[in-house]
Amino acid sequence: MAANALAAVLQHEATARSHELPPYAPPAAIAGLAPDVLLARGRKLYFGNCAHCHGEDAHGDEGPDLHDVEVSDRRIATVVKKGIKGEMPTFGKKLNDADIAALVVYVRALH
Repeated sequence: MAANALAAVLQHEATARSHELPPYAPPAAIAGLAPDVLLARGRKLYFGNCAHCHGEDAHGDEGPDLHDVEVSDRRIATVVKKGIKGEMPTFGKKLNDADIAALVVYVRALH
């Protein structure tokens, strides 16, 4: 069990960093918010924008399962903002950077 927990932590640390430059930095607008506030905001945004494709439980439907994603925070933010041609719509005009950062927090909390 302890080995699995350590592996999960190391995997998250590795995937939270990215070769995509510049490194991901959440916007200043959320810097002072408590983690539980960000999580609640991200959850609300998820259910309002993402659940219809990724499922109520985020295990996937039309879109993929979002539990334990193995990409960087920057990649999650980029995909939400710019979408994936032919697979996922862009949310960059609908959601601001603080909203996207809250969604990143929510996705990271899914286990």
